[in-house]
Amino acid sequence: MLRRRLALAAASAAAALVLGVAAARAEAAPDVTPYAGLGTWIDFYRPQAWRAPTATATQIAGRGAQTLYLQTGNYRQRSDLVRPAGLGPLVEAAHAAGLDVVAWYLPSFVSPARDLRRALAAIRFRTPNGERFDSFALDIEASVVRSVPLRTARLLALSRQLRAAAGRGYPLGAIIPSPVGMQLKPGYWPGFPYRPLAGLYDVILPMAYFTHRAHGTAAVLAYTTRSVAIIRHATGDPAIPIHVIGGLSGSTGPAELRGFMRAVSSCEPLGFSLYDFYGTSSAAWTLLSAPPLGAGFCG
Repeated sequence: MLRRRLALAAASAAAALVLGVAAARAEAAPDVTPYAGLGTWIDFYRPQAWRAPTATATQIAGRGAQTLYLQTGNYRQRSDLVRPAGLGPLVEAAHAAGLDVVAWYLPSFVSPARDLRRALAAIRFRTPNGERFDSFALDIEASVVRSVPLRTARLLALSRQLRAAAGRGYPLGAIIPSPVGMQLKPGYWPGFPYRPLAGLYDVILPMAYFTHRAHGTAAVLAYTTRSVAIIRHATGDPAIPIHVIGGLSGSTGPAELRGFMRAVSSCEPLGFSLYDFYGTSSAAWTLLSAPPLGAGFCG
């Protein structure tokens, strides 16, 4: 009888431990929904966005976008946050319109301390009413540091510091150069650290700008699906959350948009967008918000 009681007690303790670990993991899992579905981008070179924040947010929501990706700075600026007084009203207006808002910052990797400070300024930013960005994404593309090993080392060090400061439960995105472009120009960033980044960030956002290299439906379809396939293969994770940033909106025609949307349907990324909001025409918004054009092979 004593052995049976001890066995039952041990089994109960083990079950409680398993449930506790599962609950802790579930609690720590970041919410990546800000990266889901259709998004749009605004950089700080578009002052009209800050002049009329409510109108900006209303226009974005009316186009069917779910997320606004809003630039807070880059390494060339003097301040950690560009237009800090205008950020609050714009973030609050976007939230009021039902949008998520993801902050993004472009580091140079020349000054690691400055890059960390500016990224954390975006993560820790609060509006006058206490609202904050729903996530933060690091824009990984600058090649100011010419030594690739040093650039990679500083990128990964910065990424580890951001993860430690933000916590495991905070969603982080990695905006990366075009995977296809890095294959076509292998000298730009050889040995790009896909797998380490996948372990530190929750979503990968490739700048798959097909407007630089692909024209027409078939070419854009191939370029975009190849971009997604490279990430899945390089990270070893076929289910890794990906938000595909397609071509420059002002240079994207109907044929290219059809190819892009077919790639979205085929590859089923977490989310998708064009860059940027102000260059996207009404006709483009219609295609972007339309149902998928039919699935196919991704890769």
